[in-house]
Amino acid sequence: DKEVRAIFLRLFAQLFQGYRSCLQLIRIHAEPVIHFHKAAFLGQRGLIENDFLTKVLNGMAFAGFVSERGPPFRTCDLFDELVAFEVERIKAEEGNPPKMIKHVRELAEQLFKNENPNPHIAFQKVPRPTEGSHLRVHILPFPWINECRVQELLQEGLTRSQGAPPATRGDKKCVVPAGPPVGMF
Repeated sequence: DKEVRAIFLRLFAQLFQGYRSCLQLIRIHAEPVIHFHKAAFLGQRGLIENDFLTKVLNGMAFAGFVSERGPPFRTCDLFDELVAFEVERIKAEEGNPPKMIKHVRELAEQLFKNENPNPHIAFQKVPRPTEGSHLRVHILPFPWINECRVQELLQEGLTRSQGAPPATRGDKKCVVPAGPPVGMF
């Protein structure tokens, strides 16, 4: 699963290398507008006649991509690092499948670590009950839930949480690396 995701990550990093140099931040409104210059991107890469990439850039998914990844100050991730710093490595690996596979496996490992930051915590699967287990006499039925007690617990939790500050995840925001200009490709 992670290796397939790593392959697609590399593919999109190759497709969109240099996209940040074609972004323009317009600060007319309270909320900045980010504009992507498609013609400049395609022209500088020599792909004006490429029908596939033109359709990708005109799609709604790419518009969402630009609005999400366009701001210059946000939380950076593996894709940003690939687009900004791994350009030469990806180029060098084009003719060398073993190196490419090695890089895909490294990316897959990073994706796995991102999703499982604490590998020592293992979750054990609960086995499915065997067929006919519901007919056994020694298993007690699930007890009825006391609605009054549930309401009391909910109210108690609400009163405790109202006084506490809201829990927020501490994503570290940084200046997104621009990477090499489009003209390099």
